[in-house]
Amino acid sequence: MQLNLGAYYISPIHPKDGWNLCNFACANEDRLRLYFPKTLEQNLNPELSNIFVEKKVQVFHKKEEFLFTIKGNDDYKVVGLIYIKELDWTKKQGEFAYAIDYNIEGQGLMTKSIALLSDYAFETLHLETLQIIVNKNNKGSLKVAQNNNFIWIKTLPKAFTPPGEGPLNMELYELYHKIES
Repeated sequence: MQLNLGAYYISPIHPKDGWNLCNFACANEDRLRLYFPKTLEQNLNPELSNIFVEKKVQVFHKKEEFLFTIKGNDDYKVVGLIYIKELDWTKKQGEFAYAIDYNIEGQGLMTKSIALLSDYAFETLHLETLQIIVNKNNKGSLKVAQNNNFIWIKTLPKAFTPPGEGPLNMELYELYHKIES
């Protein structure tokens, strides 16, 4: 599976993504530290990244969590990560979490990626509800949710505690699968 984004593409995590993922994590360490601390700590060197990738490929195949990379068509450099996680197959629900390289932030790439992966989640995974949980100060992520027609549901008090910081309130957004009649 590969989804076209013009100069970039989305694909499932691949066994050979370790080095590229390590490079992405190290280059975006400041960005990942707050909202992706576990991903960051597991990708601080190529050896750790290879272990991380191996685990993520396994859980992808088991349909426990889906990790996708955004890569450049020319250099195959990882410039973004998108998780579909917190899967509840009974409720047919999943949550997006995503990060983009600081060099290409603000170009609409994540908005397009979430649109394509929302279609994938609805049509291929047969999910009915997708969630984005975001802090109100993360303007870029809020914009991705709003540009993809996710609806604000409620504030989740003290729902996330970044490393070394106090708990943050998070905003819950949802998108529902529209069944054609």
